[in-house]
Amino acid sequence: MRVGVIGTGYVGLVAGACFADSGHTVVCLDVDPSKIEKLRKGEIPIYEPGLEELVKRSSKEGRLHFTTSYDEAIPNAEVLFLAVGTPPLPDGSPDTQYLEAASRSVGKAMEKSKGRELKVIVNKSTVPIGSHRVVAEWISKETTAPFEVVSNPEFLKEGSAVDDFLKPDRVVIGTERDDVFAKMAELYAPFVRQGNPILKMDTVSAEITKYACNAFLATRISFMNELARLCELTGGDIEEVRKGMSTDVRIGKHFLYAGIGYGGSCFPKDVKALVSTGKRYGTELGIVASVDSANNKQKLHLVAAIKRHFGNDLKGKTIGFWGLAFKPNTDDLREAPALEMIRALSEMGASVKAFDPIAMDAAKAQVTDLPKEKLAYTKTVYEAVDGVDALVLATEWNEFRNPDWARVKLAMKKPVLFDGRNIYDAKKMTGMGFTYVGVGRGKYRVP
Repeated sequence: MRVGVIGTGYVGLVAGACFADSGHTVVCLDVDPSKIEKLRKGEIPIYEPGLEELVKRSSKEGRLHFTTSYDEAIPNAEVLFLAVGTPPLPDGSPDTQYLEAASRSVGKAMEKSKGRELKVIVNKSTVPIGSHRVVAEWISKETTAPFEVVSNPEFLKEGSAVDDFLKPDRVVIGTERDDVFAKMAELYAPFVRQGNPILKMDTVSAEITKYACNAFLATRISFMNELARLCELTGGDIEEVRKGMSTDVRIGKHFLYAGIGYGGSCFPKDVKALVSTGKRYGTELGIVASVDSANNKQKLHLVAAIKRHFGNDLKGKTIGFWGLAFKPNTDDLREAPALEMIRALSEMGASVKAFDPIAMDAAKAQVTDLPKEKLAYTKTVYEAVDGVDALVLATEWNEFRNPDWARVKLAMKKPVLFDGRNIYDAKKMTGMGFTYVGVGRGKYRVP
Protein backbone atom coordinates (compact mmCIF):
# COMPACT_ATOMS: atom_id res chain seq x y z
CA MET A 1 0.00 0.00 0.00
CA ARG A 2 1.13 3.56 -0.68
CA VAL A 3 1.18 5.55 2.57
CA GLY A 4 1.84 9.20 3.30
CA VAL A 5 2.67 10.61 6.75
CA ILE A 6 2.48 14.34 7.47
CA GLY A 7 4.78 15.19 10.38
CA THR A 8 8.00 13.45 11.38
CA GLY A 9 7.76 13.98 15.09
CA TYR A 10 7.43 11.23 17.64
CA VAL A 11 4.21 9.70 16.29
CA GLY A 12 4.74 10.30 12.59
CA LEU A 13 8.27 8.98 12.36
CA VAL A 14 7.50 5.83 14.34
CA ALA A 15 4.37 5.15 12.25
CA GLY A 16 6.14 5.77 8.96
CA ALA A 17 9.12 3.60 9.84
CA CYS A 18 6.95 0.71 11.07
CA PHE A 19 4.64 0.77 8.05
CA ALA A 20 7.67 0.81 5.74
CA ASP A 21 9.25 -2.05 7.65
CA SER A 22 6.14 -4.15 7.01
CA GLY A 23 6.52 -3.69 3.24
CA HIS A 24 4.47 -0.61 2.42
CA THR A 25 5.87 2.31 0.44
CA VAL A 26 5.90 5.33 2.74
CA VAL A 27 6.60 9.02 2.11
CA CYS A 28 7.07 11.11 5.27
CA LEU A 29 6.64 14.85 4.94
CA ASP A 30 7.79 17.63 7.23
CA VAL A 31 7.89 21.38 6.63
CA ASP A 32 11.25 21.63 8.42
CA PRO A 33 13.94 21.25 5.70
CA SER A 34 16.76 20.67 8.18
CA LYS A 35 14.89 17.78 9.81
CA ILE A 36 14.19 16.16 6.44
CA GLU A 37 17.82 16.54 5.39
CA LYS A 38 18.97 14.81 8.58
CA LEU A 39 16.45 12.00 8.15
CA ARG A 40 17.66 11.42 4.61
CA LYS A 41 21.13 10.95 6.07
CA GLY A 42 19.81 8.50 8.66
CA GLU A 43 20.03 10.96 11.57
CA ILE A 44 17.11 10.52 13.98
CA PRO A 45 15.89 13.66 15.83
CA ILE A 46 14.50 11.73 18.82
CA TYR A 47 15.79 8.89 20.96
CA GLU A 48 13.63 5.80 20.71
CA PRO A 49 15.05 2.26 20.99
CA GLY A 50 14.95 0.43 17.67
CA LEU A 51 13.77 3.40 15.58
CA GLU A 52 17.09 4.28 13.97
CA GLU A 53 17.56 0.73 12.67
CA LEU A 54 14.08 0.69 11.11
CA VAL A 55 14.56 4.06 9.41
CA LYS A 56 17.96 3.20 7.98
CA ARG A 57 16.90 -0.25 6.75
CA SER A 58 13.69 0.86 5.05
CA SER A 59 15.38 3.94 3.55
CA LYS A 60 18.20 1.82 2.14
CA GLU A 61 15.75 -0.68 0.66
CA GLY A 62 13.69 2.08 -0.98
CA ARG A 63 10.47 1.77 1.01
CA LEU A 64 10.82 4.91 3.17
CA HIS A 65 11.24 8.39 1.69
CA PHE A 66 11.38 11.89 3.14
CA THR A 67 10.25 15.16 1.58
CA THR A 68 9.14 18.72 2.27
CA SER A 69 6.81 18.78 -0.74
CA TYR A 70 3.08 18.10 -0.44
CA ASP A 71 2.96 17.69 -4.22
CA GLU A 72 5.39 14.81 -3.86
CA ALA A 73 3.80 13.11 -0.85
CA ILE A 74 0.06 13.43 -1.53
CA PRO A 75 -0.91 12.41 -5.09
CA ASN A 76 0.10 8.75 -4.90
CA ALA A 77 -0.87 8.08 -1.29
CA GLU A 78 -3.86 5.78 -0.71
CA VAL A 79 -3.82 6.36 3.03
CA LEU A 80 -2.56 9.64 4.47
CA PHE A 81 -1.77 10.07 8.17
CA LEU A 82 -1.90 13.49 9.82
CA ALA A 83 0.64 13.32 12.64
CA VAL A 84 1.41 16.96 13.36
CA GLY A 85 1.75 18.50 16.80
CA THR A 86 -1.24 19.74 18.80
CA PRO A 87 0.45 21.46 21.77
CA PRO A 88 -1.69 22.79 24.62
CA LEU A 89 -2.94 26.37 24.67
CA PRO A 90 -2.96 28.32 27.95
CA ASP A 91 -6.49 27.07 28.71
CA GLY A 92 -5.42 23.45 28.18
CA SER A 93 -7.18 22.96 24.87
CA PRO A 94 -5.12 21.63 21.93
CA ASP A 95 -3.67 24.13 19.48
CA THR A 96 -4.88 23.01 16.04
CA GLN A 97 -3.08 25.57 13.88
CA TYR A 98 -0.59 23.00 12.58
CA LEU A 99 -3.38 20.51 11.94
CA GLU A 100 -5.31 23.12 9.96
CA ALA A 101 -2.24 24.11 7.93
CA ALA A 102 -1.50 20.47 7.12
CA SER A 103 -5.12 19.70 6.23
CA ARG A 104 -5.41 22.67 3.88
CA SER A 105 -2.08 21.84 2.24
CA VAL A 106 -3.27 18.27 1.72
CA GLY A 107 -6.46 19.55 0.10
CA LYS A 108 -4.55 21.87 -2.23
CA ALA A 109 -2.22 19.06 -3.33
CA MET A 110 -5.19 16.75 -3.89
CA GLU A 111 -6.91 19.38 -6.05
CA LYS A 112 -3.77 20.02 -8.05
CA SER A 113 -3.27 16.33 -8.82
CA LYS A 114 -6.94 15.90 -9.88
CA GLY A 115 -7.00 12.36 -8.49
CA ARG A 116 -10.33 10.51 -8.44
CA GLU A 117 -9.27 7.66 -6.16
CA LEU A 118 -10.73 7.88 -2.65
CA LYS A 119 -8.09 8.97 -0.19
CA VAL A 120 -8.30 7.89 3.42
CA ILE A 121 -7.20 10.80 5.63
CA VAL A 122 -6.24 9.55 9.09
CA ASN A 123 -6.11 11.69 12.22
CA LYS A 124 -3.17 10.08 14.00
CA SER A 125 -2.34 13.02 16.25
CA THR A 126 -4.18 13.46 19.52
CA VAL A 127 -6.86 15.87 18.33
CA PRO A 128 -9.80 17.69 19.94
CA ILE A 129 -12.98 15.63 20.10
CA GLY A 130 -14.94 16.22 16.90
CA SER A 131 -11.85 17.09 14.85
CA HIS A 132 -12.73 14.65 12.09
CA ARG A 133 -15.52 16.99 11.02
CA VAL A 134 -13.30 20.07 11.22
CA VAL A 135 -10.49 18.41 9.23
CA ALA A 136 -13.02 17.38 6.59
CA GLU A 137 -14.23 20.99 6.34
CA TRP A 138 -10.69 22.33 5.96
CA ILE A 139 -9.86 19.87 3.19
CA SER A 140 -13.21 20.36 1.41
CA LYS A 141 -12.51 24.09 1.13
CA GLU A 142 -9.44 23.27 -0.97
CA THR A 143 -10.55 20.34 -3.15
CA THR A 144 -13.48 18.47 -4.67
CA ALA A 145 -11.49 15.21 -4.78
CA PRO A 146 -13.02 12.29 -2.85
CA PHE A 147 -11.73 11.53 0.65
CA GLU A 148 -12.83 10.15 4.01
CA VAL A 149 -11.49 11.28 7.40
CA VAL A 150 -10.77 8.51 9.90
CA SER A 151 -9.73 8.61 13.55
CA ASN A 152 -6.88 6.23 14.42
CA PRO A 153 -5.48 7.29 17.81
CA GLU A 154 -1.99 6.21 18.83
CA PHE A 155 -1.27 4.42 22.09
CA LEU A 156 2.53 4.49 22.03
CA LYS A 157 4.65 4.61 25.17
CA GLU A 158 7.86 6.59 24.86
CA GLY A 159 10.78 4.24 25.29
CA SER A 160 8.91 1.29 23.77
CA ALA A 161 7.06 2.98 20.91
CA VAL A 162 8.42 0.72 18.16
CA ASP A 163 7.40 -2.43 20.02
CA ASP A 164 4.02 -0.89 20.85
CA PHE A 165 3.39 -0.13 17.18
CA LEU A 166 4.57 -3.51 15.90
CA LYS A 167 2.70 -5.42 18.63
CA PRO A 168 -0.31 -3.29 19.61
CA ASP A 169 -2.71 -4.31 22.36
CA ARG A 170 -5.45 -3.11 20.01
CA VAL A 171 -5.94 -0.88 16.99
CA VAL A 172 -8.81 1.60 17.13
CA ILE A 173 -10.38 2.71 13.85
CA GLY A 174 -13.07 5.38 13.92
CA THR A 175 -15.14 5.36 10.74
CA GLU A 176 -18.73 4.71 9.64
CA ARG A 177 -17.69 3.19 6.29
CA ASP A 178 -17.06 -0.53 5.98
CA ASP A 179 -14.84 -0.15 2.90
CA VAL A 180 -12.60 2.36 4.66
CA PHE A 181 -12.39 0.17 7.75
CA ALA A 182 -11.39 -2.78 5.54
CA LYS A 183 -8.58 -0.75 4.01
CA MET A 184 -7.29 0.32 7.41
CA ALA A 185 -7.57 -3.23 8.74
CA GLU A 186 -5.51 -4.47 5.79
CA LEU A 187 -2.86 -1.87 6.56
CA TYR A 188 -2.59 -2.98 10.19
CA ALA A 189 -3.01 -6.73 9.58
CA PRO A 190 0.74 -7.59 9.86
CA PHE A 191 0.82 -6.18 13.40
CA VAL A 192 -2.10 -8.16 14.87
CA ARG A 193 -1.34 -11.69 13.66
CA GLN A 194 -1.57 -13.01 17.23
CA GLY A 195 -5.20 -12.03 17.41
CA ASN A 196 -5.18 -8.66 19.11
CA PRO A 197 -8.30 -6.79 18.00
CA ILE A 198 -8.81 -4.11 15.40
CA LEU A 199 -11.79 -2.24 16.81
CA LYS A 200 -14.26 -0.46 14.54
CA MET A 201 -16.23 2.34 16.17
CA ASP A 202 -17.70 5.71 15.33
CA THR A 203 -15.19 8.51 14.88
CA VAL A 204 -16.10 10.51 17.99
CA SER A 205 -15.80 7.43 20.21
CA ALA A 206 -12.35 6.75 18.76
CA GLU A 207 -11.27 10.30 19.55
CA ILE A 208 -12.56 10.05 23.11
CA THR A 209 -10.91 6.65 23.62
CA LYS A 210 -7.45 8.17 23.33
CA TYR A 211 -8.15 10.79 25.99
CA ALA A 212 -9.93 8.29 28.21
CA CYS A 213 -6.99 5.87 28.26
CA ASN A 214 -4.36 8.46 29.11
CA ALA A 215 -6.52 10.24 31.67
CA PHE A 216 -7.34 6.97 33.41
CA LEU A 217 -3.69 5.93 33.64
CA ALA A 218 -2.76 9.38 34.93
CA THR A 219 -5.54 9.02 37.50
CA ARG A 220 -4.01 5.81 38.83
CA ILE A 221 -0.64 7.53 39.23
CA SER A 222 -2.04 10.57 41.02
CA PHE A 223 -4.21 8.37 43.24
CA MET A 224 -1.15 6.44 44.40
CA ASN A 225 0.78 9.65 44.96
CA GLU A 226 -1.98 11.03 47.15
CA LEU A 227 -2.01 7.78 49.13
CA ALA A 228 1.77 8.05 49.42
CA ARG A 229 1.44 11.42 51.14
CA LEU A 230 -1.04 9.89 53.56
CA CYS A 231 1.34 7.00 54.25
CA GLU A 232 4.10 9.43 55.17
CA LEU A 233 1.90 11.13 57.73
CA THR A 234 0.50 7.94 59.26
CA GLY A 235 3.60 5.76 59.20
CA GLY A 236 2.40 3.47 56.41
CA ASP A 237 4.47 2.27 53.46
CA ILE A 238 3.06 2.87 49.98
CA GLU A 239 5.11 -0.03 48.61
CA GLU A 240 3.33 -2.45 50.93
CA VAL A 241 -0.01 -0.85 50.07
CA ARG A 242 0.77 -1.23 46.36
CA LYS A 243 1.43 -4.93 46.78
CA GLY A 244 -1.85 -5.36 48.62
CA MET A 245 -3.74 -3.54 45.89
CA SER A 246 -2.06 -5.11 42.87
CA THR A 247 -3.00 -8.66 43.87
CA ASP A 248 -6.68 -7.73 43.45
CA VAL A 249 -7.54 -8.85 39.91
CA ARG A 250 -10.03 -5.99 39.60
CA ILE A 251 -7.20 -3.50 40.04
CA GLY A 252 -4.13 -5.13 38.50
CA LYS A 253 -0.51 -4.15 38.92
CA HIS A 254 0.18 -1.49 36.31
CA PHE A 255 0.55 2.25 36.98
CA LEU A 256 0.43 1.85 40.75
CA TYR A 257 3.89 3.18 41.54
CA ALA A 258 4.16 6.30 43.67
CA GLY A 259 6.86 8.80 42.78
CA ILE A 260 7.50 12.41 41.86
CA GLY A 261 4.71 12.65 39.31
CA TYR A 262 4.19 12.00 35.62
CA GLY A 263 5.47 14.08 32.71
CA GLY A 264 6.05 13.74 28.98
CA SER A 265 4.08 14.77 25.94
CA CYS A 266 0.89 12.75 26.52
CA PHE A 267 -0.48 12.53 30.05
CA PRO A 268 -0.17 16.23 31.03
CA LYS A 269 -1.48 17.49 27.69
CA ASP A 270 -4.32 15.00 27.36
CA VAL A 271 -5.55 15.44 30.93
CA LYS A 272 -5.72 19.21 30.48
CA ALA A 273 -7.37 18.85 27.08
CA LEU A 274 -10.05 16.53 28.46
CA VAL A 275 -10.87 18.99 31.24
CA SER A 276 -11.02 21.80 28.68
CA THR A 277 -13.31 19.75 26.43
CA GLY A 278 -15.66 19.09 29.34
CA LYS A 279 -15.93 22.81 30.02
CA ARG A 280 -16.57 23.49 26.34
CA TYR A 281 -19.50 21.07 26.37
CA GLY A 282 -20.81 22.30 29.72
CA THR A 283 -19.89 19.37 31.96
CA GLU A 284 -17.36 19.39 34.76
CA LEU A 285 -14.84 16.52 34.77
CA GLY A 286 -13.94 16.93 38.44
CA ILE A 287 -11.94 13.73 38.85
CA VAL A 288 -9.79 14.46 35.81
CA ALA A 289 -9.18 18.04 36.94
CA SER A 290 -8.02 16.84 40.37
CA VAL A 291 -5.58 14.45 38.71
CA ASP A 292 -3.76 17.37 37.10
CA SER A 293 -3.77 19.34 40.37
CA ALA A 294 -2.42 16.38 42.35
CA ASN A 295 0.35 15.82 39.83
CA ASN A 296 1.49 19.43 39.96
CA LYS A 297 1.78 19.16 43.75
CA GLN A 298 3.63 15.86 43.56
CA LYS A 299 6.40 17.21 41.36
CA LEU A 300 7.54 19.41 44.23
CA HIS A 301 6.80 16.96 47.04
CA LEU A 302 10.43 15.86 47.48
CA VAL A 303 11.63 19.47 47.21
CA ALA A 304 9.75 20.21 50.41
CA ALA A 305 11.36 17.18 52.07
CA ILE A 306 14.82 18.29 50.95
CA LYS A 307 14.18 21.75 52.34
CA ARG A 308 13.04 20.35 55.71
CA HIS A 309 16.05 18.04 55.88
CA PHE A 310 18.41 21.00 55.61
CA GLY A 311 16.55 23.11 58.15
CA ASN A 312 14.83 25.24 55.51
CA ASP A 313 18.17 26.65 54.37
CA LEU A 314 19.48 25.46 51.00
CA LYS A 315 21.90 28.30 50.32
CA GLY A 316 25.27 26.92 49.38
CA LYS A 317 23.99 23.34 49.17
CA THR A 318 24.73 21.18 46.14
CA ILE A 319 22.24 18.49 45.16
CA GLY A 320 23.12 15.66 42.80
CA PHE A 321 20.48 14.46 40.32
CA TRP A 322 20.36 11.08 38.64
CA GLY A 323 18.02 11.46 35.69
CA LEU A 324 16.49 14.37 33.79
CA ALA A 325 14.11 12.79 31.26
CA PHE A 326 10.53 12.28 32.42
CA LYS A 327 10.99 8.49 32.17
CA PRO A 328 13.70 6.00 31.15
CA ASN A 329 14.55 5.14 27.53
CA THR A 330 13.73 8.58 26.16
CA ASP A 331 15.34 12.00 25.92
CA ASP A 332 11.98 13.75 26.27
CA LEU A 333 12.10 16.55 28.84
CA ARG A 334 8.58 17.86 28.36
CA GLU A 335 6.90 18.32 31.76
CA ALA A 336 9.77 16.36 33.35
CA PRO A 337 9.49 16.40 37.15
CA ALA A 338 13.28 16.55 37.50
CA LEU A 339 13.45 19.93 35.78
CA GLU A 340 10.70 21.42 37.93
CA MET A 341 12.49 20.18 41.04
CA ILE A 342 15.80 21.61 39.86
CA ARG A 343 14.27 25.01 39.16
CA ALA A 344 12.61 25.07 42.58
CA LEU A 345 15.83 24.11 44.36
CA SER A 346 17.70 26.75 42.42
CA GLU A 347 15.25 29.43 43.53
CA MET A 348 15.91 28.33 47.13
CA GLY A 349 19.64 28.90 46.73
CA ALA A 350 20.87 25.39 45.92
CA SER A 351 22.95 24.33 42.95
CA VAL A 352 22.60 21.04 41.06
CA LYS A 353 24.94 18.55 39.42
CA ALA A 354 23.01 16.29 37.04
CA PHE A 355 23.58 13.21 34.92
CA ASP A 356 21.26 11.43 32.48
CA PRO A 357 22.44 8.64 30.14
CA ILE A 358 20.49 9.97 27.14
CA ALA A 359 18.84 13.33 27.81
CA MET A 360 21.93 15.46 28.49
CA ASP A 361 22.17 17.00 25.02
CA ALA A 362 18.45 17.73 25.00
CA ALA A 363 18.72 19.38 28.40
CA LYS A 364 21.65 21.55 27.36
CA ALA A 365 19.69 22.73 24.32
CA GLN A 366 16.33 23.25 26.02
CA VAL A 367 17.07 24.37 29.59
CA THR A 368 18.27 27.91 28.98
CA ASP A 369 16.86 29.64 32.06
CA LEU A 370 19.38 28.28 34.57
CA PRO A 371 23.00 29.56 34.67
CA LYS A 372 25.90 27.13 34.73
CA GLU A 373 26.58 27.81 38.39
CA LYS A 374 23.05 26.59 39.19
CA LEU A 375 22.93 23.53 36.91
CA ALA A 376 26.08 21.66 35.93
CA TYR A 377 26.03 18.59 33.69
CA THR A 378 28.43 15.77 34.47
CA LYS A 379 29.91 13.11 32.20
CA THR A 380 29.36 10.14 34.49
CA VAL A 381 26.97 8.92 37.15
CA TYR A 382 29.70 9.23 39.78
CA GLU A 383 30.69 12.78 38.88
CA ALA A 384 27.11 13.78 39.71
CA VAL A 385 27.59 12.78 43.35
CA ASP A 386 31.09 14.17 43.85
CA GLY A 387 30.95 16.61 46.76
CA VAL A 388 27.16 16.88 46.90
CA ASP A 389 25.13 17.37 50.07
CA ALA A 390 22.37 15.02 48.88
CA LEU A 391 21.41 12.85 45.91
CA VAL A 392 18.02 12.74 44.17
CA LEU A 393 17.00 9.75 42.05
CA ALA A 394 14.60 11.36 39.57
CA THR A 395 14.49 8.93 36.63
CA GLU A 396 14.69 5.17 37.12
CA TRP A 397 17.24 4.35 34.39
CA ASN A 398 18.74 0.88 34.70
CA GLU A 399 22.18 2.48 35.06
CA PHE A 400 21.11 3.86 38.44
CA ARG A 401 19.71 0.68 39.96
CA ASN A 402 22.92 -0.99 41.14
CA PRO A 403 25.76 1.54 41.44
CA ASP A 404 28.86 1.11 43.59
CA TRP A 405 27.30 2.50 46.75
CA ALA A 406 30.58 2.50 48.66
CA ARG A 407 32.03 4.76 45.97
CA VAL A 408 28.94 6.96 46.01
CA LYS A 409 29.04 7.33 49.79
CA LEU A 410 32.72 8.19 49.76
CA ALA A 411 32.22 10.87 47.10
CA MET A 412 29.32 12.66 48.80
CA LYS A 413 29.73 15.24 51.55
CA LYS A 414 26.89 13.54 53.38
CA PRO A 415 25.28 10.24 52.38
CA VAL A 416 21.70 11.51 51.96
CA LEU A 417 19.50 9.87 49.32
CA PHE A 418 16.09 11.07 48.16
CA ASP A 419 14.58 8.22 46.15
CA GLY A 420 11.98 9.81 43.88
CA ARG A 421 10.95 6.51 42.32
CA ASN A 422 11.20 4.11 45.28
CA ILE A 423 13.56 1.79 43.42
CA TYR A 424 16.00 1.20 46.28
CA ASP A 425 15.76 -1.10 49.29
CA ALA A 426 15.30 1.30 52.21
CA LYS A 427 16.66 -1.12 54.81
CA LYS A 428 19.71 -1.87 52.70
CA MET A 429 20.46 1.80 52.15
CA THR A 430 20.15 2.72 55.83
CA GLY A 431 22.25 -0.34 56.70
CA MET A 432 25.04 1.05 54.53
CA GLY A 433 24.93 4.34 56.41
CA PHE A 434 22.75 6.41 54.09
CA THR A 435 19.98 8.68 55.22
CA TYR A 436 17.20 7.36 52.99
CA VAL A 437 14.02 9.24 52.09
CA GLY A 438 11.48 7.72 49.73
CA VAL A 439 8.02 8.68 48.52
CA GLY A 440 5.27 7.39 50.79
CA ARG A 441 7.66 5.43 52.98
CA GLY A 442 6.38 6.33 56.45
CA LYS A 443 9.45 5.11 58.30
CA TYR A 444 11.77 6.83 55.84
CA ARG A 445 10.57 10.39 55.70
CA VAL A 446 11.77 13.77 56.83
CA PRO A 447 9.75 14.87 59.88
